[in-house]
Amino acid sequence: MAQSGAHGQMEIQDQKETFHGFLMASVWTCGLIAQSVMLLTLAFAIGLGWWPGFVAFALIGVVIGSVFKLSGVYWATQVALWVLLGIGGLIVPALTGMMG
Repeated sequence: MAQSGAHGQMEIQDQKETFHGFLMASVWTCGLIAQSVMLLTLAFAIGLGWWPGFVAFALIGVVIGSVFKLSGVYWATQVALWVLLGIGGLIVPALTGMMG
């Protein structure tokens, strides 16, 4: 049973940090899902091509990172994804051009 007069004296810093981590993981996950859906929709479903999808992917990443003021780890991850997708956007058409 709770002690009288002890209301509101509990240390909650650990709970705050855990909740903050959960929210950041949710923002990252939802952001990556939105980026992926936009890239794949523009590139394949609508047929606009890889580069418009890539631009949308990058813009969504910049907007999410700016709005939520995400850390440097987020930006490093985004830059790595942009580089990999950019290289893929150059290599795949070159390979398909050689095949056909």
